[in-house]
Amino acid sequence: MHVGFIGLGSQGAPMARRIVHSGYETTLWARRPEARVPFSDTAAKFAESAAELGAASDLVCICVGSDADVLDVVTGEDGVLAGMKPGGIIAVHSTVHPDTCRELGETATARGVSVVDAPVSGGGIAATEGRLLVMVGGSDEDFERVRPVFSMYANPVVHLGPLGSGQITKLLNNLLFTANLATAANTLALGQSLGVDPNRLGDVISHGTANSFALSRIVSAGGTLERIAQHAGTLLQKDVGLIADLATTAQAPTGVVLTAADATLELMDHRR
Repeated sequence: MHVGFIGLGSQGAPMARRIVHSGYETTLWARRPEARVPFSDTAAKFAESAAELGAASDLVCICVGSDADVLDVVTGEDGVLAGMKPGGIIAVHSTVHPDTCRELGETATARGVSVVDAPVSGGGIAATEGRLLVMVGGSDEDFERVRPVFSMYANPVVHLGPLGSGQITKLLNNLLFTANLATAANTLALGQSLGVDPNRLGDVISHGTANSFALSRIVSAGGTLERIAQHAGTLLQKDVGLIADLATTAQAPTGVVLTAADATLELMDHRR
């Protein structure tokens, strides 16, 4: 399988590097010339356009920032679909609205190309170490075709169901993480108001039954949300907004959504 990769940022670059080092013939494309520099010592090839990358690839992995970016590099003028041959697959590693992936799937199907949504969790370090979590939505056949490539940078690689399922799962994960941030921060603040040092309280809870990844992030950041807010506040606010929209449309219970929404407001306050 010839693999193309678009989106050579802090997470995408180590993913692409692991594909290259695994021996797959790999073509890269980036808007910024400086993104090519870290791959100068590898066997990767660079395309002059997304369409040229599509023409050279059986599988194209997309790891860009937003819904608009995904649509632009895939369906825009000189985008991936302009060059990709029938039978190819596009994998959307970006975290976007599931409807964006479904709409993209309809457009691609008309050209004989498949789409899987495959958002990731873990960050650049996990990608470098080959232990990202990849949540995949798509057909069984497409999942089996892409799994060997995904396994170069991820463990586990989980098939959740039809196209869009991966995005819904990633948004639910980020929803719960955001709600847990709020609960953990409020618990530490309550403890401080009752005379318990928040750092010591965090250390104790992290060894007890109430431990959580969110709590560990807060404790490692000094007991406040400030560092997390600067690093991830905007992204979490976006993801909670997306899942809130899905929950409203489905008339689903929104209790945890409201908790997480309040948490994003607090996170954004820390960014100011």
